Amino acid sequence: MSVVDCGVLLLTLQSQSFIFKHMQPFVHLHVHSQYSILDGQASIPALVDKAIANGMRGIAITDHGNMFGIKEFFNYVEKKNGDVNGLIKSLKKELDNEETAPERRAAIPAEIEEAKKKLFIPIFGCEMYVSLGAMTEHIDKKDTGRHLVVLAKNEKGYHNLVKLVSLAWTDGFYSHPRIDKEHLEKYHEGLIICSACLGGEIPRLIQAGEIEKAREVA
Repeated sequence: MSVVDCGVLLLTLQSQSFIFKHMQPFVHLHVHSQYSILDGQASIPALVDKAIANGMRGIAITDHGNMFGIKEFFNYVEKKNGDVNGLIKSLKKELDNEETAPERRAAIPAEIEEAKKKLFIPIFGCEMYVSLGAMTEHIDKKDTGRHLVVLAKNEKGYHNLVKLVSLAWTDGFYSHPRIDKEHLEKYHEGLIICSACLGGEIPRLIQAGEIEKAREVA
């Protein structure tokens, strides 16, 4: 690499650093890890570390058709949040201590809230394959399903997401683990649905110029 190339690379990295420090709060909600076979390359720790380095408050893991990386994701984020959680625990203990001075006790809640802002938030998700009809129908192996990003926004949503992904493998598998709209409706509570990539039903319709139909599907 020439001196000029090195200079350009350094300027590029400095510019990226400046942008990330001054940009509006941003969180990636559609991310593939190495658990997206033949698609994702990054490890869970690498993704989390990069997001933290870029000043992001959290990140979603949405691997193709599975949640294989969620346990590793949760454990690693818990490890990264260890110091902050320790601080919050210490502050709460101080708040509950009867010997804490009234002035100090009045200031602690604000410190706890400020500490919570430093916690990195893991968002559990999956980019699912949605069958054209019922997921139990085996018609065309070449039909890999319409992509749909599904995110859990609370504990109920997490349990429903686990249920949907499990059903996609046990009942809907046909070349790919598939779910259908009937089950998405049945287990929708606590979930956030996104239109996904160009492989999603809505993007496909938009590309085909079927705007009104895309609106109906949405």
